Amino acid sequence: MDRNDRMENVPAVMTAAYITGLGPADRITIGELPVPAPGPTDVLVRTEALAVNQVDTFVRSGAYRTHTPFPFVIGRDLVGTVAAHGAGVAGFRAGERVWCNSLGHDGRQGSFAQYAVVPADRLYRLPPDVPPDLAVSTLHTAATACVGLFREGGLRAGRTVLVNGAAGGVGSAVVQVAVAAGAKVVATASARDAEWCLALGASAVVDYRDPHLAERVRDAAPDGVDLVWDNSGVNDLESTLPLLVQGGRVLVMAGLRSRPVLPAGDLYPRDLSIRGFAISNASIADLRSAATTINALLAEGRLRVRIGARLPLSDAAEAHRLLEDHRPDRVRGRVVVLP
Repeated sequence: MDRNDRMENVPAVMTAAYITGLGPADRITIGELPVPAPGPTDVLVRTEALAVNQVDTFVRSGAYRTHTPFPFVIGRDLVGTVAAHGAGVAGFRAGERVWCNSLGHDGRQGSFAQYAVVPADRLYRLPPDVPPDLAVSTLHTAATACVGLFREGGLRAGRTVLVNGAAGGVGSAVVQVAVAAGAKVVATASARDAEWCLALGASAVVDYRDPHLAERVRDAAPDGVDLVWDNSGVNDLESTLPLLVQGGRVLVMAGLRSRPVLPAGDLYPRDLSIRGFAISNASIADLRSAATTINALLAEGRLRVRIGARLPLSDAAEAHRLLEDHRPDRVRGRVVVLP
């Protein structure tokens, strides 16, 4: 069977959300583009569910510089079914449900279209009976949690993790992945999100507005914190570093414009470290390792998520605006797009 045979049931054009230049959400165009043909080691996926991530807005606006060949299809996450594949691909069958969380970066076209080409080494099977919208809502956030906690944080069972901004998409995933790995989690969040964080497995939740926040964290973790995950973007190192045990780590992965004070006297005498990382830079091996964990948790029903909005592909610009406006009164939870 040659590639033309594998493409015989695929239309020539598709609807896509794309940009022809960097800028605000209003630059997103909904229109027809040719359905891309998979290369020898690619898989063509017919999309079923897509998710919007904050980093997608950064790529679209130019805040996060990466190669964007125009017209550039936005988005990185998808759940869908295999429609066709290149001659060098083995192991994927037509109609099989699959997922990817690393498109739309470094020259790779994005996921916000009816069809998307995915390199076979970035594509994973979805466990049976997992709803596509639930799965797609967790792919980016859970992979971020896995790479950050295990590769950068050196997380092991029995350690204590402080998650700042624990109720958001990434924060919620961090809590769940850490708890599944046998860690104790102390979360900071708004009072109205305390119940949610506890349901995810946090042993204690501290209101981030509490003027005695550091004291409350010490009460919850009297032996100290091994790892601080700052998803809030505040990066308050002056309050955070004293909470750490010797050799503890701070993970910084939010706050593009924050300029925190660095209290060096709290840092080097106790072998503390501050590490930054972005999931966009993760290697194929990193993503594959994360995918194994994600699929296990999805299959066990151990990844919960709040979906705040479901929108059609035609509302892709509105989906981006919902994230950029930071308006919890408009949407609380992940934004899913259904093509």
